[in-house]
Amino acid sequence: MSVTRRARLRTRLPAALAAAACAALLAALPAAGPAQAAAPAHPAAATGEATAAAGADLPFVTQEAEAAEHNGTVIGPDYTQGTVASEASGRRAVRLASGQRVSFTLTAPANAVTVACNIPDGASGTLSVYVNGQKLDRPLDVTSRYSYFDAPWIAGAKTHHFFSHARLLLGRDLSAGDTVTLQADPGDTAGPYVVDTADFEQVADPAEAPAGALDVTSRGADPTGVADSTQAFTQAVAEGRGGVVWIPPGTYRLTQPVYLENVTLRGAGSWYSTVLSSRFVNQGESPGNVHLADFAVIGDVTQRVDSNPDNFVNGSLGPDSSVSGMWLQHLKVGLWLTGTNDGLRVEDNRILDMAADGLNLNGNANGIVVRNNYVRNTGDDALAMWSLPALNHDSTFEHNTVVQPNLANGIAIYGGRDITVRDNEVRDTNALGSGLAISNQAFLQPFFPLAGTITVAGNTLVRAGALNPNWNHPMSALRIDSYNHPVEAEVRISDTTILDSPWSAIQFVSGGGQGLAIGNVTIDGARIENVGTVALQAETTGRATLRNVTATGVGVAGVYNCPYPSGLGPLDLVDGGGNSGLDGQWTDCGTWPQPGEDPGEPDPGRNLAAHRPVTVSSHTDVYSGSLAVDGDAASYWESANNSFPQSLTVDLGQQFEVGRLVLRLPPSAAWQSRTQTLTIQGGATADALTELVPQRTYAFDPAAGNQVTQALPDGTQVRYLRLTFTANTGWPAAQLSELEAYLS
Repeated sequence: MSVTRRARLRTRLPAALAAAACAALLAALPAAGPAQAAAPAHPAAATGEATAAAGADLPFVTQEAEAAEHNGTVIGPDYTQGTVASEASGRRAVRLASGQRVSFTLTAPANAVTVACNIPDGASGTLSVYVNGQKLDRPLDVTSRYSYFDAPWIAGAKTHHFFSHARLLLGRDLSAGDTVTLQADPGDTAGPYVVDTADFEQVADPAEAPAGALDVTSRGADPTGVADSTQAFTQAVAEGRGGVVWIPPGTYRLTQPVYLENVTLRGAGSWYSTVLSSRFVNQGESPGNVHLADFAVIGDVTQRVDSNPDNFVNGSLGPDSSVSGMWLQHLKVGLWLTGTNDGLRVEDNRILDMAADGLNLNGNANGIVVRNNYVRNTGDDALAMWSLPALNHDSTFEHNTVVQPNLANGIAIYGGRDITVRDNEVRDTNALGSGLAISNQAFLQPFFPLAGTITVAGNTLVRAGALNPNWNHPMSALRIDSYNHPVEAEVRISDTTILDSPWSAIQFVSGGGQGLAIGNVTIDGARIENVGTVALQAETTGRATLRNVTATGVGVAGVYNCPYPSGLGPLDLVDGGGNSGLDGQWTDCGTWPQPGEDPGEPDPGRNLAAHRPVTVSSHTDVYSGSLAVDGDAASYWESANNSFPQSLTVDLGQQFEVGRLVLRLPPSAAWQSRTQTLTIQGGATADALTELVPQRTYAFDPAAGNQVTQALPDGTQVRYLRLTFTANTGWPAAQLSELEAYLS
């Protein structure tokens, strides 16, 4: 499968930086691309299964509420950001009104349950629990306190983070075949309840303290959680250096972070030893040899404030440290790692309900292994490496399971040398991210681009990829992005499984809109099943070799190959053999294909000028040229005052036979009638336009909607349209709220 196509212009959309926890930036959004793509109305049905080797080896079994016995209402599937169903596992869940229930039949022994649940904003309360029909004395406590986040700094982003996790020890050992029922009884007044999943597990008895360990209660720590235990923990970890500090079963409240060096801090198990703290560790450097294991840290972070160190670990644990067996919840970030952490191992942890990232390595991330972790419902990248302000190298993300990252990616690698991402599973990305991103986006300087060999092997991506609501830009399940630097590293992607992607499967993009090349990419072995639009979404130049890539259930076409800027050659897709299902190309580079759309001729009713690049001779204040193609008739472009002529030029992205134009001013009656005098030109290139309509006056009347229509000569083939204004009777400037162009 060798693809050769002439380059065509795509819309450059402004790249957005999302603020990242404890820095001033968020997860990145690709910039270039046609706008106004709609979310898939009917995503492909899930038919494939994740590969058994991918993901974490988890101590629990997850059951989906919609697959259980219930008398509630199934919501979803829905991929539209801002809806509760869009954030559910599998994009479906069960809503329970008063008196309704969902009943799970166990498939393995269990004595504990963790429920992902949504209730209305501002509500808190309980949900009754029954075991084999018998009501437990203790209900499940649920709250919306850690839900309903907003991100006003991201244009287009809506309220999100709807689900939160609640856990309960059932007080008895259950066997396969037993039932656990969640029911909205009369005393449960926090509903309606939306139940997504229930995780059932057999929790071991509390561990015993290691011989010689220093018990925090011996230094005054209060296991009831009433008194502040900060001083007791501080004293214990200072006295216990070189040994083990023990956290016995109980709940401990800390109001200040602790400093750790050369110490092991261990609990009786993450279901038994709980620390209530929103800032557990906050330190710039540590001599290292710090080991944190087998307890829970649960915060009280109800909003994301990037300048606050509201993290389990903020900063450095030092070299040769480890974090294992932890339960981290309701923090801003699980681990925000800066400074020196060489040789760190982060494994066997649960990271839930973060306001921002699950784990993020910021430079000096050398020889780090992050494995066998379960990360769900983060508000930014679930797992990420940023190669700044120092070079990350020889670090690995492996055998992790990521579910429902909000507003960013499942796993993201931003720069670095010799990085490995293997055998991970990412499911149900939402809003602004891909399942897996390999990127050269330089958030800050100094930044170290991708180098050496980047190994991406054995990963499974399920319902990954999204429609970015900021710029209406589709993002694939797997993204390679030459954002600020060409991709010159050897990127080796192998044995990838991509299932039920709502948009596209694999994307090559230069998100900064510079068209930087992506080279030295090899994809060897990829199984793509059910994809909403295209299997390959290529948006920049470069070269990629494809071997043994098979695609079935492709919604529109095998390939979209539309580089930006327009002078670039398309991505050279080299057929290495064994490929299938990549036939057919999307030919209209002026717009995104919609899931299931016929890749034929452009829709004659589509406004070809909508959200296209605009150049103006001048503008006044905030009334920029882009407002004349934004689809909002209430906003408008206004040129510099008292200076004619003024011009507006729009690039349609490719040549079309344009039949008519519609010119609009704001329809408000506050706009008085006026006439504007202008000339219309068009052509294939911006510097060689011909006159299409000679100078004439156009009357804009609020009583008639403040719009006029101009037919163009038959057979008019144009890519660029220019309006040149020479007079306006209503205001001493050129004014236009919308320029619309149609085929007929």
